[in-house]
Order: sequence, then structure tokens, then C-alpha cells
Amino acid sequence: MEARKPCIKCLLSECDESEVLEKIQKLLALMPESEKAEETVYNERLEICRSCESLINAQCMKCGCYVELRAAKKKERCPHEKRFW
Repeated sequence: MEARKPCIKCLLSECDESEVLEKIQKLLALMPESEKAEETVYNERLEICRSCESLINAQCMKCGCYVELRAAKKKERCPHEKRFW
């Protein structure tokens, strides 16, 4: 059986979690350095996301993004408008 591509409308039971993680890691690796936030900023953002009530299964339920991708981008902002976004 062919693995299904992960998407926001997919149920977790229909997704291969390791495949989702692999795709996110590939996208992060492909992101131009000029567009990436500094590592310390990235980690601070992820800590804020970890404590947020809208984080479910690595996704922000406010906007639907994968938080690792959004937090890595220099010019992104939090949909909850947390302090430094």
C-alpha cells in the first residue's frame, strides 16, 4: 500500500508520522540560509509553541502550519502574536 502524503486535512491515522518528520526536515534543509531565523530564535520560538494551547501533533491549530517550519523562517509571525514573532 502506498503511503499517503501528509496534509492538514489528513487524519493522523492516515499519515506516517516518520514520513511527515522526514519531509519537514527536508524542507528545513532546503530553506535558504538568508530566510532562516537564528538558531537561538528558532529554539525560543519552539519553546513558546510547546507551551501553547493551540499546538496539537506538531501543528498550530490557529493557522494549520507545522510549527517547526514557521519558527524557522526569519520573517514569520505567530498567529497568536506571541512576544517576539
